[in-house]
Amino acid sequence: MSKNSPGQKGGFVPGLIVGLLVGLAVALGVALYVTKAPVPFINKLPQRTAEQDVEEAKRNQNWDPNAPLASKTVNKAASGVVSVAPQASAPVVAPPVTAAPAPAPVAPSPAPEVAKKAEAKPAAASAAPAADPFVYFVQVGAFTRADDAEQQRAKLALLGFSAKVTEKEQSGRTVYRVRLGPLDTRDEADGLQQKVQAAGVEANLVRVQR
Repeated sequence: MSKNSPGQKGGFVPGLIVGLLVGLAVALGVALYVTKAPVPFINKLPQRTAEQDVEEAKRNQNWDPNAPLASKTVNKAASGVVSVAPQASAPVVAPPVTAAPAPAPVAPSPAPEVAKKAEAKPAAASAAPAADPFVYFVQVGAFTRADDAEQQRAKLALLGFSAKVTEKEQSGRTVYRVRLGPLDTRDEADGLQQKVQAAGVEANLVRVQR
């Protein structure tokens, strides 16, 4: 291995000192540039003078921040818009009024003549209807054979009518009669006869003494 010569050691020390001096000079130059250079967005604002500050102080000396509110209140009072809420008064309760009870209606007593007529009506009504001395039948056929009479009765049953077969001696022969009834009044018998005829069956009205 080779050892460093004295000439090389002597050249390194002066170079280090020169490098330090150059670095200090550059740092100083940067610092001066920063302090001298104008700051952005700050130097663009207009500079206020002492006279402007004095004038602004005079203007603010008599300034009242509540002046706009006071002017609005005065305008409302002048136009009559401002109103005072009325005080609530206690409601006046009227005493309850009790109505006098109405007198009970008195039914008028019927006149004597009206009472007599009312008593006479039931007696007249009971005496009006007279008993019918006859009973009525609706006869739908008279046959010499019992089988024919039963067929007629069955036909009526299918049509919704309830009939009966009765026997009677007539001119030495037995006759089988098919009848509906008995009915107490002539009106009932007429109504039943019309129903049977409307069903397509010939019918006759027969009256028998009670």
